[in-house]
Amino acid sequence: MNAGKPRTLAIIATLSGNLVEWFDFYIYSFCTIYFAPAFFPAGNSTAQLLKAAGIFAAGFLMRPLGAWFFGRLADRQGCRIAMMTSVLMMCGGSLLIACLPTYAQIGQAAPVLLLLARLLQGFSIGGEYGVSTTYLSEVGAKGRRGFFASFQYMTVAGGQLLALLAVAVLQHILSDAQLRDWGWRLPFLLGGFGALIALWLRYSLNEIVSEEVRARPEAGTLRGLLQHKRSVFIAFGFTACGALTFYTFTTYMQKYLINTAGMPPKTVSLLMINAIFVCLLLNPILGALSDKIGQRAMMIIYSLLTMLCTIPIMQILRTVSNPYIAFGLVTSLITILTFYTSISGLLKAELFPAEVRALGVGLPYAIANTVFGGTAEYVALLAKSIDIESSFYWYVTAIALMSLCISLTMPDLRQQGYVKNK
Repeated sequence: MNAGKPRTLAIIATLSGNLVEWFDFYIYSFCTIYFAPAFFPAGNSTAQLLKAAGIFAAGFLMRPLGAWFFGRLADRQGCRIAMMTSVLMMCGGSLLIACLPTYAQIGQAAPVLLLLARLLQGFSIGGEYGVSTTYLSEVGAKGRRGFFASFQYMTVAGGQLLALLAVAVLQHILSDAQLRDWGWRLPFLLGGFGALIALWLRYSLNEIVSEEVRARPEAGTLRGLLQHKRSVFIAFGFTACGALTFYTFTTYMQKYLINTAGMPPKTVSLLMINAIFVCLLLNPILGALSDKIGQRAMMIIYSLLTMLCTIPIMQILRTVSNPYIAFGLVTSLITILTFYTSISGLLKAELFPAEVRALGVGLPYAIANTVFGGTAEYVALLAKSIDIESSFYWYVTAIALMSLCISLTMPDLRQQGYVKNK
């Protein structure tokens, strides 16, 4: 692709859909404290959050299937059609949640329909990451691929940030009773209509992988993917740690500060908005750094700091009441996380050749996210419910140790011809 305007427009179109998809996906988590009683009326607040987190985790069960479907579609038919389809499905899931009747209106059918909507969104987001990452890795200019690819996870953080902003705005203009009654539906409506705009933007994209590559027999197939077992293992291992820490330090952190530290929801929302904004700003900076020092060095820094800092910082946060101290501690964890998020997409894309790149990036990512990311909140809340909350911090630390071992033994992806010759 030529430099300049075509590249910029392609990046904007790709990122717009990614931003909307992640907004739609995360607004569920940030609105849980308001709509959980409407779908799960029995039990205390922790029990209600646990049930809602179970449905959040269930949405991840569809991600491997979505990654396989959209990865195969992108590798064989092109990224454009795959990205348009995924954002359209996310739109449908969000609008469905916005219109769902409550438990009081239709009984047990309400949480069942909520589950079905989350499964649809999980299927969509399962394909979005691999396909959009593949597209951005191909669009990036030589020597600046880390910088360009870092914007992919910026939209993940941006989606979270917009979701938090939507909740914060509603908290200031609506009463708590209004939020629990009907206000929580508004962000889902906003996300659904935003997806339609992203769909229109993606319609203008050009394909970047040649028809010759897409016509290869192994293109988009599991058989072709399994010819690169080491790459699959590396992608899975890094995503396991990245997903677990991402959901722990961002989405679960909101509930942790409210449910464990006892901080007011409005304070926590503002705190998390600012902390995630730091993550958003750091991504391109660290992406550019990766172009200088390489992705292996970035992963060693991320894994080592996560292993050393998670337990002490989470323990301190349990008793912190000062929002400024809490902000500093949460921002420290998110800064560590950004060493991973800034290079996550490009790191995995460079592990695989073009004919299986979307599938290779998406499928290990989706499986690891299902096992480790989608269950993070559930495992953390379960540990709290049985009074062993600190065991969750040790769990995160153990997975970080695994990531460090993989980082120390992985090849240097800056070597010319690595993907082509492996």
